[in-house]
Amino acid sequence: MTLAANLGFPRIGARRELKKATERYWTGEIDAAALEAEGARLRADHWRWQSDAGIGVIPSNDFSFYDQVLDTTALLGAVPDRFKHPGGAVDLDLYFAMARGTDAAPAMEMTKWFDTNYHYIVPEFTRHQTLRRATDKPLTQYREARALGVETRPVLLGPVTWLSLGKSKDDGFDPLDHLEAVLDIYAGLLADLAGAGADWVQIDEPILVLDLSPAQQDALRRTYARLAQAGPQVMLASYFGALGDNRTLALSLPVAGLHLDLVRAPEQIDAVLEAGTDKVLSLGLVDGRNIWKTDLAAALDIASRAADLHGPDRLQIAPSCSLLHSPVDLQQEDELDDDLRSWLAFAVQKLEEVAVLARALREGARSVENQLARNAHDIAARRVSSRIHNPDVKARQAAVSDDDKRRRAAFPARQKVQQARLGLPRFPTTTIGSFPQTKEVRRARADHRKGLLSDADYDAFLEGETRACVAKQDALGLDVPVHGEFERNDMVEYFGEQLDGFAFTRFGWVQSYGSRCVKPPVIFGDVSRPAAMTVRWSAYAQTLTDKPMKGMLTGPVTILQWSFVRDDQPRRTTCEQIALAIRDEVADLEAAGIKIIQIDEPALREGLPLRRDDWQTYLDWAVGAFRLSACPVTDATQIHTHMCYSEFNDIMPAIAAMDADVISIETSRSDMELLQVFADFDYPNDIGPGIWDIHSPRRPSAAEMTDLLRKAAAVIPADRLWVNPDCGLKTRGWPETEESLRNLITAAQALRTEVSEPA
Repeated sequence: MTLAANLGFPRIGARRELKKATERYWTGEIDAAALEAEGARLRADHWRWQSDAGIGVIPSNDFSFYDQVLDTTALLGAVPDRFKHPGGAVDLDLYFAMARGTDAAPAMEMTKWFDTNYHYIVPEFTRHQTLRRATDKPLTQYREARALGVETRPVLLGPVTWLSLGKSKDDGFDPLDHLEAVLDIYAGLLADLAGAGADWVQIDEPILVLDLSPAQQDALRRTYARLAQAGPQVMLASYFGALGDNRTLALSLPVAGLHLDLVRAPEQIDAVLEAGTDKVLSLGLVDGRNIWKTDLAAALDIASRAADLHGPDRLQIAPSCSLLHSPVDLQQEDELDDDLRSWLAFAVQKLEEVAVLARALREGARSVENQLARNAHDIAARRVSSRIHNPDVKARQAAVSDDDKRRRAAFPARQKVQQARLGLPRFPTTTIGSFPQTKEVRRARADHRKGLLSDADYDAFLEGETRACVAKQDALGLDVPVHGEFERNDMVEYFGEQLDGFAFTRFGWVQSYGSRCVKPPVIFGDVSRPAAMTVRWSAYAQTLTDKPMKGMLTGPVTILQWSFVRDDQPRRTTCEQIALAIRDEVADLEAAGIKIIQIDEPALREGLPLRRDDWQTYLDWAVGAFRLSACPVTDATQIHTHMCYSEFNDIMPAIAAMDADVISIETSRSDMELLQVFADFDYPNDIGPGIWDIHSPRRPSAAEMTDLLRKAAAVIPADRLWVNPDCGLKTRGWPETEESLRNLITAAQALRTEVSEPA
């Protein structure tokens, strides 16, 4: 019979319990046993919720204290030498050290998981690395569920995906050369899972939706020729796109089941059915990455056609991917209006949708006719709602021209005008924008939201925090200060709260990395800006210093990528609407006397399609949206942008086409390796390579930062280098922030002395 299946459940808890427990462990407030107990409690709850929702195939080992890729790295004992691991088991402290670093060892690199805003810890590979099974986490969590009376399907990250996502630290070494060692470990683990009672395992190979090299294709064949015989039956899961030209390869692998993402690529089911296969097909019909209700009638049409051609007994109904990327439970949202609530589904509700579709196939549509009727009503109501469409926004968008996306002069001319106006020294120092969001700041914001702190008192509090922040920056000697962003809850949510077309949740949290959670806004309608959003605080901060205050904005692509975006029009249309709103803010900041404006676009690379053939279309509209937002200013106003945790190699022409006067990038974890890409490309504008990894609790010394800056000056002309941290400082504390910024400024001063003036 057709089974309802799930690929993964959010780990963080409905109220971010995992985040809070993990951070308490890091600060020493609880011990490892208490953290493990909280993890066990969350897993038990999640398994029970899935069972209660009618899910017949429930995952285990989808839970992680930090990241599923890091879990696999720990499982395989792939600990970098700098962590001095003597061998044997990888415990919690070593696990977290790899993710966060220690005083003696920098953290492993972090980057985006495919085209999501989830970050994973990048595996590191060397030629003489010894891999060995160093944890039993998949086996332990399978047994844990069994002891609770829940039969699960353990989830493993596929060997080829894990190796392909890693980074070789030895020149000329291909991580795929470790494949046989990895397969030895996987085969042993699968045998143990079979011995413990597991009939199936889910192995995730999302790499199947990418452009694969011949070596990767061969590695996939070798992997499943061996693992298909090693233990339980294998459900091979692909997601985030279509198999495309990898379809024949995927269908040829000797696995028992294949999962297809039919939200991102609904058309691929026809090609798979036409090709014919004896595998169990898992149909990903419920969107695991967005929060809109599934059109159950449309999904059921696809499922019914598959049942007719493939047989209902060889089908599973599932979300398109793990629900890791979805908030936990809509039932907590007691402040959303009825219309919006009726359009949404979070993880728990998505499981209910999966169960309804599976039951409809098993027992017929009449068995769930009430659920289908209610869903059809909600889908139709959203489609015709007057809240979605704004004729004025559409008219303005239609009038946008190419001239609106061009600066008046080329960068060399702008650079001279800006240097004369700003009077900055060589290696100018600045930060990325935010400063520590202390308990006092968070408490004041919460009290204001609850009505316990008046508007006037809250403004006075924010003015005090801003005044103190600017004074500290002046005392430290930063050349370009910022106001600190104490009024902002999140770099996207803050703007969405002031734009029409956005809605907000109270508990719509999703994991971004480690214990970092974000609460994406919901873009449900046409976007416009009713009033200025940031001018008040940037202008106030400028009155507190003689140095040029940098105005801070989030760019249109990042607001798009880090929101739950409406799915009833092209994403590029929504992005351009956001760009017009940001354009108005840029113009108002310039009119208020702000000479430097930063428009952050850390998500530009994240939004890149997974297939190379689709890149240029996306880059054209994404870069166009940034330029539309940045180009109403005069040549004398300096436009910055910031990008982090991305691979830039393949999109350098697009980054150059953004034509920001200054770009700041994350480079400290890679020891400035990323900067070489900009040097090889001969990137024409100014660059601020990050020399302080703010995602780690380490406090790098002035000597360490100076060394990084020397490496930067060796490949980028000194008169085009800025000095800054990797990212914003909201998650750091004031003592470490002030110490590290002193070291950063010392490094800049050292380089000013070392590097001769230009001829």
